[in-house]
Amino acid sequence: MFSMTPLFVDKSMGGAQKQLKKVALHLAEQGHQVTVACTWRKDAAQPFAWHERAQVLPLYRFKQPFPEPYETPPYHIANAIRDTADHLRQADAFYNHDGGLIFPFIGQDVPTTVSLRSVLFSETLQSGFLFDGDALILPSEYAADCWLETKGQVFPQFAERVHVIHNGLDFDVYCPTPPDPLAALIPDFDPVRYAYLLYPHRPETPKGIEHALRLTKALVEDYGLTHVRLLVPRWIDAGLADHVRAHYDGLAHSVAARGLSEYVVFHDWIGDDLMPAYYSAGALTLVLGHYVETFGNTPYESLACGTLPLVARVGPYRRLLKERALMIDYGDLERAAALAASVIVERLRTPVNTLAWLRAHFHQADMVRAYEEVMLGTRKQAPLVYAPMPIEAVRAWRLPTWCYFAEEQLWHDFLGTYLREPELYQLTQAGRATFGSDQAPPLQLQAWRREGLIVPAR
Repeated sequence: MFSMTPLFVDKSMGGAQKQLKKVALHLAEQGHQVTVACTWRKDAAQPFAWHERAQVLPLYRFKQPFPEPYETPPYHIANAIRDTADHLRQADAFYNHDGGLIFPFIGQDVPTTVSLRSVLFSETLQSGFLFDGDALILPSEYAADCWLETKGQVFPQFAERVHVIHNGLDFDVYCPTPPDPLAALIPDFDPVRYAYLLYPHRPETPKGIEHALRLTKALVEDYGLTHVRLLVPRWIDAGLADHVRAHYDGLAHSVAARGLSEYVVFHDWIGDDLMPAYYSAGALTLVLGHYVETFGNTPYESLACGTLPLVARVGPYRRLLKERALMIDYGDLERAAALAASVIVERLRTPVNTLAWLRAHFHQADMVRAYEEVMLGTRKQAPLVYAPMPIEAVRAWRLPTWCYFAEEQLWHDFLGTYLREPELYQLTQAGRATFGSDQAPPLQLQAWRREGLIVPAR
């Protein structure tokens, strides 16, 4: 197994690393010998074991912190290729997590499964478009459709190698949990006295920190809920990089300038083992950003622990969550504040039928078995055939997976904004999933296509 991201014994830098660990442990428990090779950094420099048959080796010297890991001297890249090749000589299968190792030739002699956990980072996109592996695992129908509507346009056989496997939760772990251990990590921690708004993300604009601050201010000033406290974690890289420290300094200044210093609590990054307690301590979990997830663990983990999430209709949440969470169109903070105030005042928790839905669709045991089936059942296949359809042969079009109309405004996940496209609105509404190439001028079709507003209908 390959991980571009550094790995740790008892914490994760994000949801993708949690899923990798779950799969590695499952395979080890089934008797397989698993080697996970990852990127080295100062605080993750020594080999360790997740299991007696799951060894983690920090071999690679890709640039840290993320992103742009390939911004590194060429000998580091050459060594990464050679080190991987040495391990693959002894391997029966190769799993490239998040497609971080972008070179397709590396897996030419061993059955290769790639998973792509992002549709944003440059190396993941490169890996996806260069993909010539034997199986591709994607964590949601949204992610699959993004790739089918892009790479799939020019590789007709691509769809045959795609497998959708939702992320899974261990419901014996992610369940309502006593929050007492958090007192050592969160200043003045008191879940009886305070209603905690959870923000379990990197505190960046795409992840929704600006809207979280504005929502907190609205709850305090417009709804009189002066007992709310917004919990904001310090990113795991805060002690390693000057620009990360500077970001936090700027954020603290912004909090003070808004008069929110009393209501925003910064705390250290929470380890995996304490996340159930963290979710359980919350009155509401905020997922308000425009960052395009391919699954996004946060709202599901929060629901499992009893805390309702407030989620923007961005990316896969539109289809997977639907109304199982409190949903708003991105940026609708008036509705967000009304929903949040209702949850806090009424002390609402996850409904029983939602917990049953979670267990039926997102169980960890189902996920790891599905990974095992794909990874160990995959055989070497012939290279994919490049065969793009000429644009003039396209007879019908539709909105892509990453767009939807909120009222008459077109939301575009990758631009992170709303657009006014009245002609396109008329063509795609009233139950019309597709429209013909003869229903709009060729130059207009070309303009929409180049801006990612339409794709060929499959």
